[in-house]
Amino acid sequence: MVTKKQEGNKLALLRLVAAAAAVVVVFAGSSGTAAAQAAGLKKGFYKKSCPKAEDIARRVVWNRVAGNPELAAKFLRMFFHDCFVRGCDASVLLDSASGTAEKNAAPNLSLGGFEVIEEVKAAVERECPGVVSCADVLALAARDSVSYQYGAALWEVETGRRDGTVSSDQEALADIPAPSSAFPVLLANFSAKGLALQDLVVLSGGHTIGIGHCNLFSSRLFNFTGKNNPSDVDPSLNPSYARFLQGQCRRNRNDNSTVVAMDPGSSLSFDSHYFVNLRARQGMFTSDAALLTDGRAAALVDKLQDPDVFLDHFKNSIKRMGQIGVLTGGSGQIRKRCSAVNS
Repeated sequence: MVTKKQEGNKLALLRLVAAAAAVVVVFAGSSGTAAAQAAGLKKGFYKKSCPKAEDIARRVVWNRVAGNPELAAKFLRMFFHDCFVRGCDASVLLDSASGTAEKNAAPNLSLGGFEVIEEVKAAVERECPGVVSCADVLALAARDSVSYQYGAALWEVETGRRDGTVSSDQEALADIPAPSSAFPVLLANFSAKGLALQDLVVLSGGHTIGIGHCNLFSSRLFNFTGKNNPSDVDPSLNPSYARFLQGQCRRNRNDNSTVVAMDPGSSLSFDSHYFVNLRARQGMFTSDAALLTDGRAAALVDKLQDPDVFLDHFKNSIKRMGQIGVLTGGSGQIRKRCSAVNS
């Protein structure tokens, strides 16, 4: 059931999209590699084989997000972590079997919402057994959870992915960009997946929703240079923001229990506020601040502060991300349950 708030957000979204169409911004060209990997994906892939699939997925996701708005950030992060390891093949959803799976790797231990993905999959299986992949369920869940606040889809999801059968914690450790990464490392991570500098900056905007664990950024707050100076803070941090973070986190680099909103005051709203914060030197992670160390990236940060520009380009970058290393046609399988390969 669509609420009055969602109707209002939908109208706002339509105005936003219309405005975005009139915005002319010159961005660095994106690599064609990711697009080349998308053979077999298309809009409405299940139109004949399971016509209600996307409606079912949206209904389940919206119902869950209505009661837990934090799921939007969880699914967006889960989709990112899936695509960066073996491509967008739902390998992040697999439980450990003969070896240790991706979800048990350190970068994925804070992921959540797996039970909702299984709920969506089960609902789609009841409608069309053995047709819709877990990889597509995850791609749809990421889009629909983020779009809930607007009451309409923020981006188009091409479907037709199939599921992988291998999941490795070591591959996750190697392939998922670390929050402590410098700009050249981040750019290399994205380039290896066929994504460009533009995609790196735009997709970093996903940090406009969600939370960060203190242990992932506390090294910027306490004893930054290792000289045991109480005021030794990463100089790239806004001083007042650094004091705020210090007040939230214990003086312990290993504190993985305390969490802080990545976009204070707007952590449940998918918008361009991340880039406003970033320009004010209020990026939580080293990987956020790193975007300002490169002239091209910093110029994009300035442009993406405009909400019209951000949403217009986010839909293109996440579409490219969703094309990374996809399995289509006769490759992979359609899992019966997302947490296990078919027996």
